[in-house]
Amino acid sequence: MHFSFWAAAATLLATCRLDQVVAVAVPDHNLAERHANGKIAPKFFIISMFAPEADIWYDNLPSSGLGDLLAVNISTPGLSMLYPHVHCVADYSICQVTTGEAEINAASTVMAVALSPKFDLTKTYFMIGGIAGVSPKEAALGSVALSRFAIQVALQYEFDAREMPENFTTGYLPYGTDFPDEYPTTIYGTEVFELNEALRDIAFEYASKANLSTSTDAAAYGEKYAAEGPLYTAATKGPSIVKCDSVTSDVYYSGNLLSEAFENTTISWTNGSGVYCMTAQEDNATLEVLTRLAIEGLVDFARIILMRTGSDFDRPPPDVSAFDHLRVLDQNGFLIAIDNIYYAGVEIVKGVLKNWDCTFKKGIKPTNYIGDIFGSLEGESDFGPGSLTEGKGYKPGGNNPDNFKRSSVPGKAIRKRGALPGPVVRAAQ
Repeated sequence: MHFSFWAAAATLLATCRLDQVVAVAVPDHNLAERHANGKIAPKFFIISMFAPEADIWYDNLPSSGLGDLLAVNISTPGLSMLYPHVHCVADYSICQVTTGEAEINAASTVMAVALSPKFDLTKTYFMIGGIAGVSPKEAALGSVALSRFAIQVALQYEFDAREMPENFTTGYLPYGTDFPDEYPTTIYGTEVFELNEALRDIAFEYASKANLSTSTDAAAYGEKYAAEGPLYTAATKGPSIVKCDSVTSDVYYSGNLLSEAFENTTISWTNGSGVYCMTAQEDNATLEVLTRLAIEGLVDFARIILMRTGSDFDRPPPDVSAFDHLRVLDQNGFLIAIDNIYYAGVEIVKGVLKNWDCTFKKGIKPTNYIGDIFGSLEGESDFGPGSLTEGKGYKPGGNNPDNFKRSSVPGKAIRKRGALPGPVVRAAQ
């Protein structure tokens, strides 16, 4: 919350005046640029997951002066049966698609869009914008989180808690290990993604201009956490813009034990850098698709923004059961979370479009590692077992030698990469 915009972004915005950043963007009607090589080349692409997250853009964007997303409706093979169109404003500067909920739908839709011959997405900024569960340790209902990490926390062995070993704290066990707090030794590749922190920080500054929607009923539910003491103070305050990370699980989980387990997974798998905050169902699936297509030069992985808003808390307040918290009581966060997708998101869209020529067209250079746990792009991450490509990144078209290291790392102890206190990780069998 104490980020200095000038310190981190002065060089990035050297040719832009700060008053330009604040101004409302005016759409560019040069359709030639939108049709690079005969294809639609949007500057900004919004990824929604289900109807309410999309409708807030359809209903409100026209009043912003940025255009009407229902002006152009584009079909292409492979989109969701429920959401069969990509929607764009008249000058194609902004487009939006709804993927359908959960990982398979998200991956299928984003792959269909990115491989469609109708689009050129090489310079497009993508924003995943959806609602999520929120940790009461980090933010209140309705809060907006901009993330650096996305962690696929459910990609583990699972025991029913009634059958787990007595010395386990959770029924989740990382692949290839014998104890919950070890780092996985069998890696699938989608466990962790890291996004462009410099872009995240700029998006945070833009989003911070928003007047967020609030609710007295949501605030009253947040006040229930006051009995837990200072640890949950954030839950008792109003909606805010925060920097914290998103976890992915197709299972819609709720409760103290699961939330604490996945909080520990986040800390471990990111080498202590990640801050568990938002719980979602799609992010890692979308990011895996964008990683694969970045290898092929079809998208720029440095141009991805991950934004989630808190619609419900991931664990109950004191004296409320996990079941009642999830299925009986109304936390009253849904509507303000939907509202704040737009209120925060539109400020980010305005900033990118207004400063396109002087800043965003050429891209925001990352100052951190970006990519997946494999090192599929370039660089060496500070989490995981290390780059499988020795920092070089995979070549497009599958033109890679067969002797790259595999996802399992026999004989290599990787506890130093961030595992919580516990036994040294065993080699994959």
